[in-house]
Amino acid sequence: MSQKDTEATPKGAQDTTHFGFKTVKKTEKQKLVNHVFSSVAENYDLMNDLMSMGIHRLWKRHFVHTSGARPGHQVLDLAGGTGDIARLLMPMIAPGGHVIIGDINPEMLAVGQRRLIDEGFFGQFSIRQMNAESLPFEDDSFDLITIAFGLRNVPDQQKALNEMQRCLKPGGRVMILEFSRVTAPALQKLYDFYSFTLLPEIGQVVTNDRDSYQYLVESIRKHPDQETLKGMLEKAGFDLCSVTNMSGGIVATHSGYKT
Repeated sequence: MSQKDTEATPKGAQDTTHFGFKTVKKTEKQKLVNHVFSSVAENYDLMNDLMSMGIHRLWKRHFVHTSGARPGHQVLDLAGGTGDIARLLMPMIAPGGHVIIGDINPEMLAVGQRRLIDEGFFGQFSIRQMNAESLPFEDDSFDLITIAFGLRNVPDQQKALNEMQRCLKPGGRVMILEFSRVTAPALQKLYDFYSFTLLPEIGQVVTNDRDSYQYLVESIRKHPDQETLKGMLEKAGFDLCSVTNMSGGIVATHSGYKT
């Protein structure tokens, strides 16, 4: 590291990250995030409906149906929690395919497992508690790795992307769906008003949990923008990286291949 780089990076900054608008140690963020999602696990789908006014269901369908998932594929769905992405993937990878739903939060995994079993999915998926920054798999294990609305909650996002690249088979693909930066100026003020003024209040009224919704709104604003995240994918070793904006940049899909 050059003297210039050292001066540009305050001492200790590499050990800190954002929890919403707060600066916290990376070692502390995971505990704080776990508390949020333990709190909202049973109402997670309702939370997404409130945050997106229901449009998240369309975003997720588009995300999965452009993933390139095919029969027989072995898929890892990170931050898979309540199983909504796995539910859409399983018909696409049958017969012979399998989805491992990975999440660091056991309450989210329990909700997902119960719901998928109740819906009649047997043998097509498994759940496993894991940390995205240290995946418990051998190199070249998966045809596809997906993560939807989860990357912004990872303390060290670059480390997680590096791990995804390691665990993909050559020719495998990573797909990321995440809130991003609004690209339509006319939409920005309305989006900010809804996010910071209405959404936390709705969270308080509907789920009696204003703080968790406030964190989620703030975490969106601190997440890397489209080009920054694309650069992080390239740094992790992915090729043919691309970005697709949806709903004026409110969300974006990022894709990359392991060659």
